[in-house]
Amino acid sequence: MKLLDGKHVSEHLKIEIAQEAADLLAKTGRKPHLVAILVGNDGGSETYVASKMRNCEKVGFKSSLIRYDNSVTEAELIVKITELNNDNSVDGFIVQLPLPQHINPETITEAIDYRKDVDGFHPVNLGRMQRNLPCFLPATPYGILLMLQFYNIDTEGKNCVVIGRSNIVGSPMSILMARNAKPGNCTVTLAHSKTKNLKEITLNADIIIAAIGKKNFVTADMVKQGAVVIDVGMNRETSTETKSGYKLFGDVYFEAVAPKCSYITPVPGGVGLMTIVSLLKNTLAAAKNEYYS
Repeated sequence: MKLLDGKHVSEHLKIEIAQEAADLLAKTGRKPHLVAILVGNDGGSETYVASKMRNCEKVGFKSSLIRYDNSVTEAELIVKITELNNDNSVDGFIVQLPLPQHINPETITEAIDYRKDVDGFHPVNLGRMQRNLPCFLPATPYGILLMLQFYNIDTEGKNCVVIGRSNIVGSPMSILMARNAKPGNCTVTLAHSKTKNLKEITLNADIIIAAIGKKNFVTADMVKQGAVVIDVGMNRETSTETKSGYKLFGDVYFEAVAPKCSYITPVPGGVGLMTIVSLLKNTLAAAKNEYYS
């Protein structure tokens, strides 16, 4: 069993990103600029956004954080999004999810200029992704591709089971693993909470990508010997064992599953770190006008 070490891969890729950002600064006189909009004070969102801002600084990007409390209206958010869409100093921006219940996340996503949609959620980017055209890929699936690529894991012709059908991870992940690309060219099954005979399906999988949001959902009896297991789960529970007061658990029962795997991601220290790197790569691509002029 070998760990797919998100920390190692992300640090390696951040060195490359920093060099490209420095080259861009020397050539154009400006740094890539990422803006994050944060609504409310959700603990997980605060942590994620702070990490994104820190990593921007590490690779030589400019970053800006715009905060609103939970009372902000959908209309007010859209006004700010329109302003950022028209601001030539901003290369890319994100609106951190989740949002308060009175705000429709789909409306917000569609208000973002797809050329600045570095989270990769806009319908234009998702459509171009499905057609295997240049675009901003959704950050978490993109991070998984980068990890598979870094470790040179062969995916061609493999059976891949994606567990979870969210628009953020599961659905785009299934498309990316099936498309004619490297990594890719898998035979993909997209499973979810209503799938029958899931154990029978996963036991036939060479690659399992678990993104269902349930602690320890994938157990050893669901995984065949030598499988590659990617754990996207970030299930947060209160804990007296850590300084932060909480502990993260994956969707995979790591201790039991790991001995059966050829490769497996840990939680924390796996996919989460790759998601941030993907966001940086998308922002750099936006600054360089690589996909949309």
